[in-house]
Amino acid sequence: MKSAYELAMERLEKASPSISLSEDQKKEIAEVDSSYRAKIAEKEIFLKDQIRNARNAGNSEEAESLEKQLASEIRRLQDGCEAKKEKLRVSFEK
Repeated sequence: MKSAYELAMERLEKASPSISLSEDQKKEIAEVDSSYRAKIAEKEIFLKDQIRNARNAGNSEEAESLEKQLASEIRRLQDGCEAKKEKLRVSFEK
């Protein structure tokens, strides 16, 4: 007798079958990941330095604003990364 989990996984596989990626395709996705991780790290270094300078200068409003900007930039880059990877995955299915 199958568990509810196994039955659900079977239905999910029928609804949207998983695709196997070749090594080259996996490398392409990994390159996108790596590229976006580098962009995120660059933004973090730049903005965290500005946040630290603002805090040291006693300007907490500017520091808060920069922290919000950092969070927004990271979210935007992560979304861009996921969108680019999804676009690649769709192209691999063709």
